[in-house]
Amino acid sequence: MEMPKVTPACYCGNPTKLNMSWSNDNPGWRFFGCKKFGSGFRKLCRFFSWFDPPLTPRSQIVLLGLLKKVRTLEDARKRERRTCFLVIVFVTILLFFKP
Repeated sequence: MEMPKVTPACYCGNPTKLNMSWSNDNPGWRFFGCKKFGSGFRKLCRFFSWFDPPLTPRSQIVLLGLLKKVRTLEDARKRERRTCFLVIVFVTILLFFKP
């Protein structure tokens, strides 16, 4: 689906921003939301409008499976980085702080 030529204006009058949802209920769906939505602004704007039509049940299952795999790989990568850092620290201590 192509980007519309005119984006909707939110309740506070600002142009909206096209975002993508990565929640389990709506994975991969694009939506228009105010730039102030969910941010640290004092006066939040709650404008929200879906851009994409709903996914088929099969597409949603496939997308959720892929999203789960990506999150699993990201977690494994974080663990590897942490382990590598600890090994480097341990080896440094052994090499430079000999009694």
